[in-house]
Amino acid sequence: MRFFADAFFSKRYGSRAVVLETVAAVPGMVGGTLQHLRALRLMKSDGGWIRVLLDEAENERMHLMTFIEIAQPTRLERLLVLLVQGVFYNLFFVLYVFSPSTAHRIVGYLEEEAVYSYTEYLAGVDDGTYPNVPAPQVAIDYWKLAPGTALRDVIVVIRSDEAHHRDVNHQFADELAGGQA
Repeated sequence: MRFFADAFFSKRYGSRAVVLETVAAVPGMVGGTLQHLRALRLMKSDGGWIRVLLDEAENERMHLMTFIEIAQPTRLERLLVLLVQGVFYNLFFVLYVFSPSTAHRIVGYLEEEAVYSYTEYLAGVDDGTYPNVPAPQVAIDYWKLAPGTALRDVIVVIRSDEAHHRDVNHQFADELAGGQA
């Protein structure tokens, strides 16, 4: 997947983030919805999974809203988002229905790739390849950042979010594989 992102976006990390964050918001929503339906069918508690997964989806959406302000996606990128998200949503839904543990494991690996991508983006900001523009107000409000915060600080908090999502999804995969959920 990194190959395709590298080929299409080259080093335009803001545009890359827009498309990837659109896809990244799918697993939490799919997992949260399916866990919700499962809890209703079984008439028992979900153990807090629904809230965690829906919070993850919302957090990924806020990453997207932040990078839309920074990158201003083109019409082609918006079309790509529709196509990729449509395909990914349906494939992930089917995967989650048949093997939630595999779905969470894959998300954990995808989140690790996001950490890697944001680390590269951060290095580019640090070495001057990408301008350290002012943080959009949506990011300042959402993460309660100080006024005057710049892109570098936003990338750091988003990378931290992605690392947290990675760990949570691997934990969920472990719990499901061990029959604890």
